[in-house]
Amino acid sequence: MPTMPHTMPSHELNRYRFPWRNHNRLQLHVDGHAFFPAMFDAIGQARHCIVLEMYLVESGSVLTQFIDRLLEAAERGVQIFLLFDDFGAHGINKGDRQRLIHCAIHLKFYNPLHYGKWRRSLFRDHRKLLLVDKRVAFIGGAGISDHFIGNDEWHDLMVELEGECVHDWLTLFLDSWPGELEQIDCLNEQPHSLPKNEQQQLGRVTISQLSNHQEIQKSLVNRLKNAEHWAWITTAYFVPSWKLRRALKQAARRGADVRLILPGPRTDHPGVRHAGRRFYYSMLRHGVRIFEYQPRFTHTKAYLCDHWCSIGSSNLDRWNTIWNLEGNQEIDDQGFALVLKAQLEHDMGQCDEISLASWQARPWHRRLLEWFWGRIDVWLAQLSARWHR
Repeated sequence: MPTMPHTMPSHELNRYRFPWRNHNRLQLHVDGHAFFPAMFDAIGQARHCIVLEMYLVESGSVLTQFIDRLLEAAERGVQIFLLFDDFGAHGINKGDRQRLIHCAIHLKFYNPLHYGKWRRSLFRDHRKLLLVDKRVAFIGGAGISDHFIGNDEWHDLMVELEGECVHDWLTLFLDSWPGELEQIDCLNEQPHSLPKNEQQQLGRVTISQLSNHQEIQKSLVNRLKNAEHWAWITTAYFVPSWKLRRALKQAARRGADVRLILPGPRTDHPGVRHAGRRFYYSMLRHGVRIFEYQPRFTHTKAYLCDHWCSIGSSNLDRWNTIWNLEGNQEIDDQGFALVLKAQLEHDMGQCDEISLASWQARPWHRRLLEWFWGRIDVWLAQLSARWHR
């Protein structure tokens, strides 16, 4: 096991499935106009194997471009493994499904919907992963959808990864694949390694595996407890657990610069936004600063505590932690942290900051929405707890 950074609490060492790995190179891509071309370029260079695991997949320009490039790779002899969540991929039309029928393309859907077994249908695969030739991986919050391009695009982040953590992402994919893959030669090749003379970054894969394996939020809470300078979080859906709320407030009381960057009026789930806003007063009163993003819907999921970062598929809402498969890439590297910090500062420049005084002066109808959706959230949490007994 590689040497842990000095910031790593000793009690973390044996709590996580994957270890910290020293030899990685990571690059941040912001918005669809940046990460989709990078992903297309990686697919274009594929020679052996492509793995694609996605929640949101919808027919449109973006999916057409993905299919075009996947078919070109298949004609070159590349073996392709596609795992789409059955609910998230319900927007794929018949024509696109037909185009994906190819002897080199292996397409499966995670947890096909069973309308007579509605409880089982709540379990979803929310991960977002593209992996090419065991050489490069893309991890983040975006799906294959036209929501992430155009004039009203959703704001999101993806991380391009090379190095040792790529193999851990492949291991995670193999766990989710409904069937045998061990005999596929291209998946058994040795992982690509970086030149030893390159500057390399420390990384770790963390997961949420439904309600019983919550590495991502545990890691965030531990980092908040040890944050010395800043703790900035951006998430598309903010309905945090009691432990997370407590950790945020305690970090702010210790003097850390704690900030939340959350969706403004533009969101695809207004009810979730209102449910989360009921926690604003307590956060603001304890010194947490809250920024609501204005120009478009921010679909980002990134956490920054000093020089530690976590970027991936996991939101900070209770539904996410109970029912979904999630995956985040953690990075403990000062240079990468400064890049992410600069991006979050840019995002905050497009936000309205909410003060305690302005929040207390909000109109009654907004308070009513928070109360109503808060009650819905509590009811769903109680119902979910009974289902998991």
